[in-house]
Order: sequence, then C-alpha cells, then structure tokens
Amino acid sequence: MIDIRENTEKIMRSVPDGVLVVAATKKRSAKEINEAIKSVITAVGENYVQEAETKFKELQQGVKRHFIGHLQRNKINKALDIFDTIETVDRLSLARAIDKSAGKKGIVFPVLVEVNSGREPQKSGVMPEDAEKLLQDIACLKNIKVEGLMTMGPLVDKAEDIRSFFRLTKELFDKLKDTKLPNIRMKYLSMGMSDTWRVAIEEGANIVRIGTAIFGPRR
Repeated sequence: MIDIRENTEKIMRSVPDGVLVVAATKKRSAKEINEAIKSVITAVGENYVQEAETKFKELQQGVKRHFIGHLQRNKINKALDIFDTIETVDRLSLARAIDKSAGKKGIVFPVLVEVNSGREPQKSGVMPEDAEKLLQDIACLKNIKVEGLMTMGPLVDKAEDIRSFFRLTKELFDKLKDTKLPNIRMKYLSMGMSDTWRVAIEEGANIVRIGTAIFGPRR
C-alpha cells in the first residue's frame, strides 16, 4: 500500500530550501491530495480545469494551485477563477486570451512561459529560439505577468539524459532575466518530475512537479 505522507516527507527532506514542490495530482482523489498536503505540500498542479474544479472544493485551504496542462481557450475564464498560476503559456494568442479574461475580472494574472526544450513537434511549448520574442509581445499586455519559465523535456530512459534540456532552459532563463520588459520578471524555473527532479534542481529549477513519487503509479 502506498504511504503518501511517508513518500512526501521523504522527498521534502531531500529538497533544498527555496525549491517549491508542486504535487502533480492528475487523476488523484481529493483524499489522496489532502494526505500530501498534511505532509507540508503547499502547492498542487492539475492538468484539467474541469477535474480541478471538482476536486479543489474538497481540498484543505491555503494550498497554491498551479495549472500544468494544455489550456483550452474555452476554459480560460474558469481557470482564472480556480488557479493561482498557469505554467503553460506557449503562444501569444493564449496570452492575449488570458489577458482579456483577466482584464474583465480586474486582475493581473501570473503565468510561466512553457519552453519546448526538446524541440519536439508533437509537444506544446515555444521553441527556445522564439521565447524572447514571445516575452516581448506579452510585455505589451496589461493584465498578465510572466514570472518565469517551465519545461517538460523529452521522455528519457535515464534521468541524466534530460540534463542538457534542463541546462538549455536555465541558460534561457538567465538570459531573459536581464531583459528589462514590463510585466516580465524571471523568478521561477519549473522543471523536473518524479524521475528527473533531482537533476532539475541541480540545473537550477526552483519549482519541481512531482506526482508518481508521491502518490504511486496511477491506476
């Protein structure tokens, strides 16, 4: 039987100060998620707005809520109501739609820009060479603010094989830090999951998204 609290506490003991662990909770029950929250998890990440809306009503209060999936345009309004951050902005049309929705609500909404560090055509994310131009375009929007970058990286057999993709994203993050653009502040670098979070932290991540290592394999 999976001991969620023991798994979580073991991970938290290994994570350096200043690194936020986002529990990736896709297909996990509210009961499972609350077990992780009891073990000092302070942020959860969901892939689907509809699933999140149902589960979030049952979660303990005070936990930050990150959207970490592919966001559909027709779900933006609801996403802004139930999430604190969207980590997966990868194109100007999506940023504009978030900006428009946030403007109607009278808020400035924080996001991360998702980078396709592996340049995989089947995956979401702006290509690394196009990231700076995307940030320049987003900087013109008044109701959205970019707080950093996120990357998935390609699937790998060994954690070490993903290091170069994380390193590329960190180099881009550092370069963009020096860009003096309004509404752009490089604070957060979200990289790494259950099999790769240690390498991600070594390469500079200050947000890691961990699901299986906390909750066990999805049924």
